[in-house]
Amino acid sequence: MEKNEQKTDFNSINSWPPLETEENDVQHLWQALCSHHGRDVQEQLAKAHVAVAGLGGLGSNIAVQLTRIGIGKLTLIDFDRVDITNLNRQHYFLQHVGQYKTEALRKILAMINPGIQITCITDRLTPSTVIPYLQESTIVCEAFDVADQKAMLVREIRRQLPEITIVSGNGMAGYGRTNDMCVKRLGTHLYLCGDGYSGIEGKNSVMAPRVVLCASQMANVVTSIVLGGKP
Repeated sequence: MEKNEQKTDFNSINSWPPLETEENDVQHLWQALCSHHGRDVQEQLAKAHVAVAGLGGLGSNIAVQLTRIGIGKLTLIDFDRVDITNLNRQHYFLQHVGQYKTEALRKILAMINPGIQITCITDRLTPSTVIPYLQESTIVCEAFDVADQKAMLVREIRRQLPEITIVSGNGMAGYGRTNDMCVKRLGTHLYLCGDGYSGIEGKNSVMAPRVVLCASQMANVVTSIVLGGKP
């Protein structure tokens, strides 16, 4: 595995304030969200702190959807840069090619909801960084691409931070078979979204419709948990 060219340790994590904006914009958006969702619901969403581990097809779209509903705090974790091959399914634009995904996504989310609090961690998640990077979150969206990384993160969170709820994605390649996409509860604090079987072997590839469908399932599970419902 290649060494990250810009490794960021815990002491250099950037907690970004909202980008420059008029205070009225934040207030008007808050009022609009309350009018759509109800003030009680919006206050619960605003208190939530969700981490998104991996900012590719799943993670970038999860973060956008949670930002749109007014989740209060997001921790965004990824070591990689935006590549032009990402644009078929990830929520980035041509102007972001070459930028770190954390920084590119922060800019996008701030344009949607300038009041959101965002912490960007441009680094790899490893067993030794699970606690410092994730301990302040109550829900973690596991959105990695590689199977062994997915398994590592779920294992280490359950071992080191057992009270954190994990929402994981598995099986979203190809197209069609929409009804195979589902949500499974695998434990007290573990939910799995997707079809559970499809991969990129053979002629299969990852395409936006099914990837975003899985991301929407994951974001909806997060929303249900935050609001005290049953995913």
